[in-house]
Amino acid sequence: MTGKVRGSVDGIAIIVILAVAGVASIFLFALKGLLDQIPDVLDSAGRARDSWQRFRKPPPPAAEEDDDPPMAA
Repeated sequence: MTGKVRGSVDGIAIIVILAVAGVASIFLFALKGLLDQIPDVLDSAGRARDSWQRFRKPPPPAAEEDDDPPMAA
């Protein structure tokens, strides 16, 4: 009877090891996916910051228009 219990404990240990390895594998895959997106996120944040600064900057003053026609050469 002890042989049957020993075999079932070995099977449970193998299943637990495989489950932990599977969870670790999925976690590492997800982490790699997130880390691969960091450069694109930083580039996008820089472009958004530049656009915001251009939006907040007051427009340049309008050039004064002369009513005189251009001089003939």
